[in-house]
Amino acid sequence: MRSSTDIAEAVKVGPSRAPGFYTLFRTEFTLAVRRRSDIVNPLLFFVTVLAMMPLGIGPDPEMLARMAAGLIWVMALLATLLSQESLFRGDFEDGSLEQLALQPQPLYFPVMAKVLVHWLVTGLPLALLSPLLGMMLNLGETGYWPLFVSLAMGTASLSLIGAVGAALTVALRRPGLLLALIIMPLYVPVLIFGTGTVQAALDGYSYAPQLAILGAILAAAAALAPLAAAGAIRISLEN
Repeated sequence: MRSSTDIAEAVKVGPSRAPGFYTLFRTEFTLAVRRRSDIVNPLLFFVTVLAMMPLGIGPDPEMLARMAAGLIWVMALLATLLSQESLFRGDFEDGSLEQLALQPQPLYFPVMAKVLVHWLVTGLPLALLSPLLGMMLNLGETGYWPLFVSLAMGTASLSLIGAVGAALTVALRRPGLLLALIIMPLYVPVLIFGTGTVQAALDGYSYAPQLAILGAILAAAAALAPLAAAGAIRISLEN
């Protein structure tokens, strides 16, 4: 666990720094890489559950092909949710989150740095693994690239949206169920258009409209979610 002094040093504001974002990002990424369980657990859950799906629903190749995109997307969503609770937990418990809130730069930048690291160690590996798992579930070849692109964009949106729920529940001792209830409804549009992207490609249609909507969701989440999470953190620290 890091000390509050390390975080304070990471977010110092100087004239040559744009306000401490890169320094904080580098610190968070280094710590995330050291905590290997935070990377391995969501990936292990993602791969293990999908590997068991043919045992539960049957080995029929046509059935697996029809369900592959939806199964992969739902498991990616749950794997992202699994790691979301710890996004601000360590910083809250050691007091460094309060120091971040007291810094003169907007809290938007520390939140954005933490979300970016969360996506790099959780969402991006899930997206990179998805074509291999699609092959295992008999997904058509035309669906591999749309699956990867939609998951790369969609998991970034999931990390941003989940940050709001994590910030709202950071002061709670066991926020798991409440966190899921808060953010799961907000995940639904990403899930719909993510699976729609792959299905359109498999049916031979253009999947550009679905990707455009996913891009719009990502842009809106990048602009608004860190602001909402920053406000939620300040509320949680005051209570």
